Amino acid sequence: MRNRRGATWPLEAQPWSAGRASEEVSGRLKEWGCPQPDTLDRLVRYLVGAAVADGGRRISVHLAEENGRALIMALSHQPSDHLDDAVLLRLRHLGAENCGTEMTEDGRQVWALLDLAS
Repeated sequence: MRNRRGATWPLEAQPWSAGRASEEVSGRLKEWGCPQPDTLDRLVRYLVGAAVADGGRRISVHLAEENGRALIMALSHQPSDHLDDAVLLRLRHLGAENCGTEMTEDGRQVWALLDLAS
């Protein structure tokens, strides 16, 4: 994330973490002076919900912003192949310019790239 603004929040893998994550992401983007699309809250909540569904004890939410675009990622810290194509389609419907999922050493990550001017 060199040369980008970024933030990370460790959270419990609980349903209420989606609301907290949305507040944190929204607050940080506001602090940075970035516009916020109408679907931002729903998109963040959906990403976090996908990570929580993996069944781990914790998740983390990562935000990076550069040139009016935000990359928002939820990391489940659990291996999983739980995600189906419907999740990615929903993220696109919520305004993701691009989105995806992949397994890493730290668990499954689900991410969305969002044009903040939209």
